[in-house]
Amino acid sequence: MKHPLTITLSLLFLFLAAQFIGLAIINSYLNAEQEWEGIPSVGGFSIERPDLTPAQAILYIIGAILIGSLLILVIIHFRGMLLWKLWFTSAIVLCLYIALAAFLSPWIALFLSLIVGIAKVFFPNRYLHNISELFIYGGLAALFAPILNVLAAFILLLILSVYDLYAVFKSKHMIKLAKFQTQSGVFAGLMLPYGKTSMTASKKTGTHGTLAVLGGGDIGFPLFFAGAVLAVSGIISAAIISIGATLGLFVLLLIGQRGKFYPAIPFLTAGAALGYLVTLLL
Repeated sequence: MKHPLTITLSLLFLFLAAQFIGLAIINSYLNAEQEWEGIPSVGGFSIERPDLTPAQAILYIIGAILIGSLLILVIIHFRGMLLWKLWFTSAIVLCLYIALAAFLSPWIALFLSLIVGIAKVFFPNRYLHNISELFIYGGLAALFAPILNVLAAFILLLILSVYDLYAVFKSKHMIKLAKFQTQSGVFAGLMLPYGKTSMTASKKTGTHGTLAVLGGGDIGFPLFFAGAVLAVSGIISAAIISIGATLGLFVLLLIGQRGKFYPAIPFLTAGAALGYLVTLLL
């Protein structure tokens, strides 16, 4: 098993919670006719989803991932920590705003997202970090799931699975990105310390002080697929897909070895696909 049982169960619980909260956020942007609602504007400023076909959306998202990864590698090379923190803060505020605006007034959602985003990055705390992660990817999915359909979202997962395998086992740049984020204390994803360490503690070789992490993409991309299914088949079918993705994560955590990095998206994709097959049989 990759992590101690308590850490494994905690990761699984938080992952599933993020999926279900994300589905609730996505569902709130669907009206009674199952049509997508726009993102609430605030102070005359509006957030528009890209006007793309599902096929174009795949290329758009893949391109954004590649460019984003390259920019982070450049930031790592030049040690631009402040730039990284400012960029990360803006992304958090955007996604949290979309998530919270689904349930709160736009101004309250903006105020809370700004407070949480700044505190999360510049005053890191394990509890604030992980609680905010439960909402961030629902906001991200509410932005992108509407421009995908079920087939496009699944194709995206397949492409990302191949990319994840390459980035972890071949180029290994995903490992470099993960280490940079965990060591900086500014990490996109769930982060659970084994012992009583701070969020900025360096990774150690023993059990004490070691961090169990799950990347933000591993949480968000299955939600893109579940959100696309939600729009055509309803919340129950989407929830089954999220449960399937959680089972895929469980398999990875069960067979993984401590101290090694693994691509999670292939396991999540397999689990989500299994969940989708179950929905077709119901």
